[in-house]
Amino acid sequence: MTDSGHRLELDLTGLKCPLPVLRTRRALRSLTPGATITVTCTDPLAAIDIPHLVLEEGDHLEDQERAGAALRFTIRRHDPVGP
Repeated sequence: MTDSGHRLELDLTGLKCPLPVLRTRRALRSLTPGATITVTCTDPLAAIDIPHLVLEEGDHLEDQERAGAALRFTIRRHDPVGP
């Protein structure tokens, strides 16, 4: 996990369900509102679990892409006062 200001990179490659979604949830909850996290994982179920988590938490899924076996999600932490 690397943190550069308001952008966090979370590498969860090789982890199987439910670890990617659990670790993403923990990382999201530690972010300040408006901060961004990019999650990379290889668990195929993450394609369903991560977007569902984002919806549940009220955050915004800015981008989702697949590169071979890797899935990459860019998520912005919700701002309770903003739009």
